[in-house]
Amino acid sequence: MNKIRNFSIIAHIDHGKSTLADRFLEATHTIEKRKMREQVLDSMELERERGITIKMQPVRMEYQGYILNLIDTPGHIDFSYEVSRALTAVEGAILLVDATQGVQAQTLTTLRSAREQGLVIIPAISKIDSPLANIADVQTQVASLLDIDESEILLCSGRTGEGIEGLLAAVIERVPPPKTGGTKLIEREQVLSQLPRALIFDFQYSDHQGVIVYFRMFEGAVKKGDALEFAASGRKFAALEVGTFSPAPKPAHSIGAGEIGYMVTGIKEPGLARVGDTVRARGSNSSPLEGYAEPKPVVWASLYPESQDDFTALRQALQRLRLSDSSLSFEEESSGVLGRGFRCGMLGMLHLEIVTERLRREANLSLIVTTPSIEYEVETKGGKRVSVYSAPQFPEHGLIAQVWEPFVEVEIILPSEYLGNTVTLLFEHEAVTEKTENFSEARIKLTVVMPLRELMRNFFDKIKSATSGYASVSYQMRELRVADVARLDILVADELVPAFSRIVARHRVDEEAIAAVEKLYKILPRQMFSTKIQGQALGRIVSSRTLSAMSKNVTQHMYGGDITRKMKLREKQKKGKAKMKERGKVNIPEDVFLKMVKSD
Repeated sequence: MNKIRNFSIIAHIDHGKSTLADRFLEATHTIEKRKMREQVLDSMELERERGITIKMQPVRMEYQGYILNLIDTPGHIDFSYEVSRALTAVEGAILLVDATQGVQAQTLTTLRSAREQGLVIIPAISKIDSPLANIADVQTQVASLLDIDESEILLCSGRTGEGIEGLLAAVIERVPPPKTGGTKLIEREQVLSQLPRALIFDFQYSDHQGVIVYFRMFEGAVKKGDALEFAASGRKFAALEVGTFSPAPKPAHSIGAGEIGYMVTGIKEPGLARVGDTVRARGSNSSPLEGYAEPKPVVWASLYPESQDDFTALRQALQRLRLSDSSLSFEEESSGVLGRGFRCGMLGMLHLEIVTERLRREANLSLIVTTPSIEYEVETKGGKRVSVYSAPQFPEHGLIAQVWEPFVEVEIILPSEYLGNTVTLLFEHEAVTEKTENFSEARIKLTVVMPLRELMRNFFDKIKSATSGYASVSYQMRELRVADVARLDILVADELVPAFSRIVARHRVDEEAIAAVEKLYKILPRQMFSTKIQGQALGRIVSSRTLSAMSKNVTQHMYGGDITRKMKLREKQKKGKAKMKERGKVNIPEDVFLKMVKSD
């Protein structure tokens, strides 16, 4: 057991985690040179295309007689739950900081998670070969952040491979051997003789093999054929195969305490395997290991198939996706205009983008995605308190006593010359500055509190634009606070279209209603009768436009003659249009929905 080291790489997005992992695989000869490619551990097509890590990926390496289990983690704020899960399975973490950018907002968030788990932190500065590298300044930042001497910080380059051997040596030297379910180290023979207990930190689904769980073994050992069970669901199963990652799955005779591996369960029903659950011997009454909190959805959006014939295919695709992405939640709902669909809970806007893109690619589905919303707590005048996570569910204006909404604490690190632009933007997004501190030479760290709905209003794009791309942002959820919001509905031909409803700040109701009505007026095709488009909020019509009807010259075939003949035909046409307006229904094409929910 003293020869095993479990560690992770944590960093801000784009600071070189996956490239560093590639160099580790090369240095330890885990992958043959001819099979080597960039981003080896990013196996998903979307990850390779975007150059980001979405799912953590474990790999086992052998180096100088030691077994090194590495878990590569994502850096984007939306996938921080993946990072927290990975950190429960390891004893140490390499904190990687880009020599060209220095400490960024997400560096602080991941470092906080690692410290909460009590991990050993190995500080390292990457991209030292870059002509833009400012190594001395970044060393000062990291040293003051961790309160250590600059000599303890390692330097490396994922591109050239410089400093990689030193980093591997530091992992062996500084990261402690695995601990068992308790905290004190005991002899490996003693641990292996105990009943097996393992913590699930991830899983995936295979059509042939069912659920495959990724686990960290804390006590005992498991081998093929062992009778096991999940502690939470109580489901019993036999291990059909156990193995390690190199980085492709590699069957093994057994997985012992302190090691990281996978297990084929053969279970094909969803919902039985859960991240944070404990795998233990069947019939064992050993207590479950401490897992982690379920990821809580932050953003809600409805997904509808363009054709209702694809509804079942969409349900199956979401169930499949749920098997590999435990943070995704969904429930069935229906809309009069769009038909049947699903209300989905996501961890953020990037997560929503990734899920919809995967559904389009992997299941070949054409989707309509409604405007994302967040969860509100609403108390009605009757004293009833309900959770509302979609605008159409929001009670009528006159029935609401009070509304609460989630707030977030946002950390922004930016160059000081962009402070003026940023303060203006923060004011627009209802943010209150709690703390301002000089972070390093010419850089400032702002800590602000703002409503989550304002964060969803293109805040990330706007702050990147206001700071020429130099700002970095990370956020964490805070408490619920009283909200001053209203529901904005769009009526087309006096009929409410639920997909266009949204919750907006009360002081921006007029502005948002005018903008939404104008946008729909420009993109909605003309009908056979004049169509009224209205924005309704706070119990009144706020804005209105009338789309004129398509008209045909009914007298074009007539030449001369009595004028009354033409007047009769025009009168007849007018009555027909009035009748159509009374009974007619506006069919809104799918592309109009897509254009309406896309922000300009």
